[in-house]
Amino acid sequence: MAEKEKYLPYLAGVGMSLIFGFSFLFTKEALSGIGPFHLLGFRFGIAALTLSLLKIFKIINVDYRGKGLHKLIAIALAQPVTYFIFEVFGIKMTTASESGMMIALIPVVVTVFAAIFLKEYPSKIQIIFVGLSVVGTIFIIIMKSSEIGSNISGIIVLLMAVLCASIFNILSRKYSAEFKPVEITFAMMWIGAIAFNFIAVLEHLLKGEITRYFEPLLNYKVLSSILYLGILSSVIAFFLVNYTLSKLEASRSAVFANLSSVVSIIAGVLIRHEPFYWYQFVGAVMILTGVWGTNYFGSKFHKKAL
Repeated sequence: MAEKEKYLPYLAGVGMSLIFGFSFLFTKEALSGIGPFHLLGFRFGIAALTLSLLKIFKIINVDYRGKGLHKLIAIALAQPVTYFIFEVFGIKMTTASESGMMIALIPVVVTVFAAIFLKEYPSKIQIIFVGLSVVGTIFIIIMKSSEIGSNISGIIVLLMAVLCASIFNILSRKYSAEFKPVEITFAMMWIGAIAFNFIAVLEHLLKGEITRYFEPLLNYKVLSSILYLGILSSVIAFFLVNYTLSKLEASRSAVFANLSSVVSIIAGVLIRHEPFYWYQFVGAVMILTGVWGTNYFGSKFHKKAL
């Protein structure tokens, strides 16, 4: 890898962290005017159409000939399908900042899964830094719960999202040698669009409201959120995710989820005016330190047989 290209996966990781960090805010805003599956249907519908236009105009190249499409289906079922079902309901049941902090637990689950399924073992010092970022997240959650209470049901739902995201990280990393990042992203967006719009249309048919299916798009808050989630948070961010996973080990890639947590806290405080406490600052510092340490000592990452 050329010297300048060596830093591209890390820049991609920071970019996706910023986009995903703000996605919790936009999702929370949109859910005030649209149902969860309806939102997901529009989000991935726009993402799929955007990628299709890029393919038509030959800006991106997608070629699945001779490749195992069942692998793409497995990736898409983990994320976006099951992951976003849990995430969107979890966000609805908690605050934007709390949701972001829970998602920061993804790296520790990915690290365990990567060791088991990919035989990718982090060095001892990397484990320490991953642990530091996770401890920072847990510290925030415990302190938040003790002071103002916490929605346990929402936390459990978000933990299921963490599990699904971790499975996705492993599968995307495993199959990155066969599929280009854009090919994985293209399949994910189309499978998500079909699955979520099917559920949303069915819901509207059962309620006898199918003629009002596109009505939420007249709401500026909902429309702006869908455009952000559909284009930035789905197309661009997931391309960055899959690109990063194709260049870095799964546990190192996943640690950027912790940076998203810090972004979500800042966005929740500055834009949604959610309360900010001293323990959130302490936890955020621990999270950022963990992100830095895990990647700085990445050269010590190694593979070995069990």
